[in-house]
Amino acid sequence: MADRAAVMYPPGDQAERRFDRIIGNSAALESVLDQVELVAPTDSTVLIEGETGTGKELIAHAIHNASQRCGCPFIKLNCAAIPLDLLESELFGHEKGAFTGAIAQRVGRFEMVDKGTLFLDEVGDIPPAVQPKLLRVLQEHEFERLGSGRTHKVDVRLVAATNRDLAKMVARGQFRLDLFYRLNVFPIFLPALRERRADISPLVTHFVKQFSHRMGKQINSISTETMAAFQWYSWPGNIRELQNLVERAVILSRDGVLANPLHKRRSEVIPITKDCLCACPSSMTLEDSDRVLIVETLERVGWIVGGPRGAAAKLGLKRTTLLAKMRRLGIFRPLHQEEADVLTLAPAGMRRENAHL
Repeated sequence: MADRAAVMYPPGDQAERRFDRIIGNSAALESVLDQVELVAPTDSTVLIEGETGTGKELIAHAIHNASQRCGCPFIKLNCAAIPLDLLESELFGHEKGAFTGAIAQRVGRFEMVDKGTLFLDEVGDIPPAVQPKLLRVLQEHEFERLGSGRTHKVDVRLVAATNRDLAKMVARGQFRLDLFYRLNVFPIFLPALRERRADISPLVTHFVKQFSHRMGKQINSISTETMAAFQWYSWPGNIRELQNLVERAVILSRDGVLANPLHKRRSEVIPITKDCLCACPSSMTLEDSDRVLIVETLERVGWIVGGPRGAAAKLGLKRTTLLAKMRRLGIFRPLHQEEADVLTLAPAGMRRENAHL
C-alpha cells in the first residue's frame, strides 16, 4: 500500500480535475498537478522525485490516466524489491534455459506493457549492469529477452520515480549520466507532507471514513488537540505514516471521538498557541477544526489573506482557495468600532465584502 495512501477526492476545489485518486488542495499539490496536466498528453519520459510515502505512484497513475494511453496497460515495478540478478529478467523477460532456474519462457514488463505506461519505482536502485539496457530500450524502443537473439520492438511510455538524488549518484559514479539525462526529460518534484500541510485535514478526513467503515466503527468528531497534533506533526513518513496513525487512532477511538495517536510524540510536534486550544470546545467536527486553524492563522498574520506573509501562504493555499473556504465556513474579519459605524451606512453586499477582505 506504499504510495496508494491517498485515494479519492473529497468534494471541493479540485472536484473538476480528472485526478480522482488524489486528495489535497494545497498550492504545492496544485503546482504538481498543473505539471501533470502539461506532460500527460505527451509521450515524454517523466521522473518523479520525492521522499518515501509522498504518493509518487499516484502521480504516475495520474499521468497515465490523463494521457492518450489511458485504457492501455499501466504496469508498475519496484526496482528495489527485485533481487539484482533477477531485475533484468523482470524488465526484458527470458527464454527457457537462459539461466539456472529458467524452466520456462517469461515475458518481461516492457513486453507486457506495450502501448501502455511502465512505472519504475526506486529507479535509482537499478544496478549498473542493467542501466545500459534500460537506456537502449528508452532510446531505440527495442530489446532482447535473456537467452534470445530476437529483437522485440515496443511502444512504451516510461514514468520513473526515486527518493534518491540521482545527480549525486552520477557524480559518485553510481548512475549513468546518459541514462540520467534520458530519465530526467520532465522532472516533477513531489513535496513532503510537512511542506503541504493544507492537505493534512482532508487526508485525515478520508482515512477516518475509510477505516471506520472497514472496522464498523462510528467516528463523529475529533478533538481540537488531536487535529492540531495531526496538523503540526513533522510527518517523517509522509502520507504512509499518516495513514497508519489514523488507522491506529480509529482502533483506539471510543464514544465516537477520534483518539489522539500522537500524544506520546510531542517532541516531533510543532508547538501551537494555547489560545487556539482554549478558545474551542474539547470536541468538534472536522469542519470546525478547519475553521479553528484558519482563524488562528489569520489572527497571527493580522488578518492578511494574500501575499508572501499572508494566511494563504502560511497554510499552503492559493488566495482564492482560502477566500472560498472562509466564505464556506462563515469566517469574516472582526471589525473595530469605527469600521462598524462606517459600514452600517453601506449596502448589505458591500458590508459583507468589506468585512471579508
